[in-house]
Amino acid sequence: MITIESINKHFGDKHVLVDVSLEIFEGETLAIIGRSGSGKTVLMKHIIGLMQPESGRVTVDGTDINRISYTELRRVRRQFGVLFQGGALFDSLSAFENVAFPLRTFTSMDEREIIKEVHICLEMVDLVDVGSKMPAELSGGMKKRVALARAVALKPRYILYDEPTSGLDPETSNTIDELIKGLTDQLNVTSIVITHDMHSVLSIADRAALIYMGRMHWVGSIQELHSSDDQILNDFVKANEYQIGNPKEE
Repeated sequence: MITIESINKHFGDKHVLVDVSLEIFEGETLAIIGRSGSGKTVLMKHIIGLMQPESGRVTVDGTDINRISYTELRRVRRQFGVLFQGGALFDSLSAFENVAFPLRTFTSMDEREIIKEVHICLEMVDLVDVGSKMPAELSGGMKKRVALARAVALKPRYILYDEPTSGLDPETSNTIDELIKGLTDQLNVTSIVITHDMHSVLSIADRAALIYMGRMHWVGSIQELHSSDDQILNDFVKANEYQIGNPKEE
């Protein structure tokens, strides 16, 4: 379980996170939604200790991650897999070597074990035949799937997704959504999805949390989202549905 208690963060004069509190329950898929610049990604970075709050605290399974040593923080981070917005693959490494990277860095596996584990991870994302390819040879959707295989390589308890469907066509976005749902069940992980894509939210999430102007404005189940009369929430949902139904011309 992850508990976020009254955290605040400034960048210069801008108050990016304002007294934000949130509980993330074991085994759920939580979507953190909001407009661009609302503070979603900044909140994600606090969850894994890449940023520290000016006040408040973040607790992972009972450990306040801002009050431990860097060595201890590294141990906590090993419980997390992260799919970054652009995939963040190493351009100089093949798909195989990208997935193998955390295994080589954080485990004592021998080469035979690494080969087996990488194959399993690529199979999870339906990309068993792309191990030898370089990132430049992969489509946007394939890059994200390889990055997802890398994110699960260390068998994390939590997976963080930063805008997993951003920049993808609807069909590929649906593929990523299905993978998120499948891996959440298959690996018994807690999934935290940072997104403004309501189609994905309605497809994969158990609950949603809306950040508005740096504040945690609304938290509830998907059923409660459908029936909510909160004007700010409904305006966000309707605006996103309009964008889905009326894509901008390139």
